[in-house]
Amino acid sequence: MDDQARAVRFDQYGDRDVLHITDVPTPDPGPREVVVKIRAAGINPFDTMLRSGVIRDLFPVDFPSGQGSDLAGIVVSVGAEVGQFAVGDEVLGWTPAAGAHATHLAVPAERLVAKPPQVSWEAAGSLHMVGATAYAAARAVAARPGETVAVSAATGGVGSFLVQLLTSQGVRVLGIASPASSAWLDKHGVIPVPYGDGLRERLEQAAGVGGIDAFIDLHGPEYLDLAIDLGIKPDRIQTTVAMQRAAEIGARTDGRHNATAREILVELVELVASGAVEIPVTATYPLDRVTDAYAELEQGHTHGKIVLIP
Repeated sequence: MDDQARAVRFDQYGDRDVLHITDVPTPDPGPREVVVKIRAAGINPFDTMLRSGVIRDLFPVDFPSGQGSDLAGIVVSVGAEVGQFAVGDEVLGWTPAAGAHATHLAVPAERLVAKPPQVSWEAAGSLHMVGATAYAAARAVAARPGETVAVSAATGGVGSFLVQLLTSQGVRVLGIASPASSAWLDKHGVIPVPYGDGLRERLEQAAGVGGIDAFIDLHGPEYLDLAIDLGIKPDRIQTTVAMQRAAEIGARTDGRHNATAREILVELVELVASGAVEIPVTATYPLDRVTDAYAELEQGHTHGKIVLIP
């Protein structure tokens, strides 16, 4: 195993320019850990929020800090108490401590599952965050077969996974996104509804006489207000971003932390491996272009995932 690894670090809160690449010792595994040589690691808006300091009251970091939680790679060493993995195994999962944007990382074995050969490295390395967040959101509104659910930001990282998860469960999905995304949504069994002026009327027309049973917001508080205007009950409105407004109206705010159980990750992997859900990958970047990767992410309107390839 290599003696030297490389990792993304930041020493203070700030924009993406505080990120730098540094040489670090290749970690040794703890008793219940494995060391993974990382082949792919997704980047997420949460990483930007963590690094900028806007959520420091909830999620403070110790400096120097790493970035990234989603990962996929090859096991290169195994802790003494780990029985389910061996050197050479291909795995995917997540780390509870930011640091996946690196060449090597020690990861708790319980946070990993085997990577099926039919799942690409890029998809595997960006699965957990979007998959768990989508799973939690769908469960929060108790979406049932035959119901109609509206989803804002329907072709973002989480949205792309969520709308496919819902349709695979027999839910009728109205996907709110840009007109440029309509073809992708239609291809995946989602009714596209372009955002912008007149959105309420377009949603009502697309929903038909049965109306909309639930609303999942992945964008901002204005969509919670829209959901209320549409007559949707607060306990069937879910948001991953507009926490203050959700508290005011009694909406749900379930997130990834509500769906971190290993059996859920196994279920999500099976969905991707079977082809029931695809993870669109918009772009890949080498580790030393991490700031460029975040520049693209922070422009917004990304369809699918951006992935680092260490």
